Amino acid sequence: MFKNKFIKSSKPKCCWKVNSVLGEGVLWVPNLNSVFFVDIKKKKIFCFNIKLNKKKIIKLDKEIGFLSHVKNNIFILGLKSELRFCDLTNLKIYRSIKVEPNRSNNRINDGIVDPAKRLWFSTMDNFEKKISGSLYCLDRNLKLHRIEKGYFIGNGPAFINRNNFFHTDSRKKTIYKIRINKNLKIIKKVKFIKFNEGNDSPDGMALDINNNLWVCHYRGGKISVYNMKAEKIFQIKLPVKNITKCSFGGPKMNELFITTARKGMNKKEIIKLPFSGSLFRVKINLKGKSIKSFNSDMLNC
Repeated sequence: MFKNKFIKSSKPKCCWKVNSVLGEGVLWVPNLNSVFFVDIKKKKIFCFNIKLNKKKIIKLDKEIGFLSHVKNNIFILGLKSELRFCDLTNLKIYRSIKVEPNRSNNRINDGIVDPAKRLWFSTMDNFEKKISGSLYCLDRNLKLHRIEKGYFIGNGPAFINRNNFFHTDSRKKTIYKIRINKNLKIIKKVKFIKFNEGNDSPDGMALDINNNLWVCHYRGGKISVYNMKAEKIFQIKLPVKNITKCSFGGPKMNELFITTARKGMNKKEIIKLPFSGSLFRVKINLKGKSIKSFNSDMLNC
C-alpha cells in the first residue's frame, strides 16, 4: 500500500514505436512543442512535435547519450568523447568540446541542464565492464569540471535546486542525494535509495513540483515515485522490460514522456513485450519541474 493516494496517472500510451536498442535522453522543449530522445546504439535522434503530430529522425556519426537545448534549433549533443553544439536543422557544428579523449572505451551517458543553466552529465565504460565513469559539469563559461569519479553507469542527475540533486549509479543500484557548494565541490553525499528487488536497477529520473522523485526501473518494467523521505508513494507499470528515462512535458507540464530499450532482451521477450524500445506518454494529475536550456555568453551561434 502506497503512502500517498493523491497521485494519479493515465494508462501509458505508446506514442512512437521505434524499436530502440537503447532509447535514452528524453527531453521536452516547450518553445518547439516537441519531445526529443535518442537511441544510443543506433546513433539516432528522434524529434516528435506533439502539436503538429510531426516526427523526424536524425542520423549521427557517433553514439549519443543525450541532448540538451540551447536556443532555437541548437542543441548540445552528448556524443562519444565529445560535447557538440549543433543545429539540428542542418547539423551545422558551432563548437566541439572533447571529453575524456584518452579513454577510447568510454562514452557519455545521461545528462541534463540544472536550474543555474549549467550542463551536467556522466561518462561510463561503453562495454560496462569497468568503473571508469565520472560526473561532469560544463559551466556557463564553457569550462568543463570533473565533479567526481568512480561511477560504473551514471544516470541523471535530477535537480531539486541549483545546489542539491539526485544522481544514480545504475550498476551499484544506488541513488545518491548530493549537495554542492558555489565552487561545484561536493560537500555532502548520502545514499538516498538502494534497490534490492530482483534484477531491477534505477535508471533515469525526473522530479515533480513537489520534489517527488520519479525513477525508471531498468529490467523492472515500471516507474516508482519516492517522496523526500525515500518512501515509495506511487508506481506506474509499462508493457516493457527496460525503462531508461522519463521527463515531464506537454503544454501543461503534466505529461510524462518515457524512453525504453530492447538491449539485452531475447526473441521470446521481444515477442511477449513488442512495445519495448518505444516512446511512451502518460498523463499525471500534477506538474513536473521544467528543464532549463543551457545558457552561455561564450557561444557564437
